[in-house]
Amino acid sequence: MSFLDTFAEMLVLLFAIAAGFLANRLGILGGQTDKHISKLLLDITLPCMILGSVCTGEALPEPAVVLGTLGVAAVFYLLEFAFVLAIPPLLGGTPGQKGVWRYTLAFPNVAFIGYPVIAALFGAEALFYAVILVLPFNLMTFTLGPLMLTGAKRFSLRQMFSPCVVSALLALILALGRLRPPAMVGEALEFVGDVTVPLSLLFVGSLLAGIPLGRMLASPRLWILTAVRLLALPGALCFLLRWMGTDPLILGVAVIQMAMPAAVNGSLLCMEYGGDAECMAQITFVSTLASIVTIPIIAALLF
Repeated sequence: MSFLDTFAEMLVLLFAIAAGFLANRLGILGGQTDKHISKLLLDITLPCMILGSVCTGEALPEPAVVLGTLGVAAVFYLLEFAFVLAIPPLLGGTPGQKGVWRYTLAFPNVAFIGYPVIAALFGAEALFYAVILVLPFNLMTFTLGPLMLTGAKRFSLRQMFSPCVVSALLALILALGRLRPPAMVGEALEFVGDVTVPLSLLFVGSLLAGIPLGRMLASPRLWILTAVRLLALPGALCFLLRWMGTDPLILGVAVIQMAMPAAVNGSLLCMEYGGDAECMAQITFVSTLASIVTIPIIAALLF
């Protein structure tokens, strides 16, 4: 995939955010509508997307390959959490902003943007490895994610049994057990789950409509965090995996996944549990905007 092809893929995503921005200005989105969309995504379409990712397509690799890829995933997330501990105290900000810094460093947009980019760069067969790498993400983003964004005082055990957490656990069991439900079930889950990506981007665009553009683009903290998210983290992961002698295909998939912008899920979780939704929408926009350039560059360096 050329630089221009990847660039074009990223522009499509920004167009969806811009459409959400316009919908808010026209009075179609915003307010209670955004809250209802957030619930729809978290309780229905996202769980379908998570389960659909392991219930469709060809059979998953052998358990040994799955476990080996999960080993790479362990390095992936341990590196991120090292940055989570080191960077937010240096950036400062309000408690809500620090929660956003932590979430951004821990959870890149590995599914919404990652899947199509991985398929375009490495072929459809590489999606198996992308799906396996995303399994821990699905579990952690809906358990540790709210804790990072809102702090221990607002964390409750109810969050540990949300539809997304349950679906992530089921997906992990299906992947490790190489179990597949009837084809029609997988197709139905995928059909509903496919709504998630465009609707989530429209949601982020709507959240951004109330924030002055100058305030988003002029914040040094947002740009520093974006540089760490898009450049420092994938660079560090590439170094570690090369040193470990990781298979080149799995290395490439993992590094590209690490190079993704802030996960859209963060805005949904802020809306649901009371985090700084404005700041989360800002970093989602800025990092997605910057990734139009950084992802093609990193992809070019890998080949």
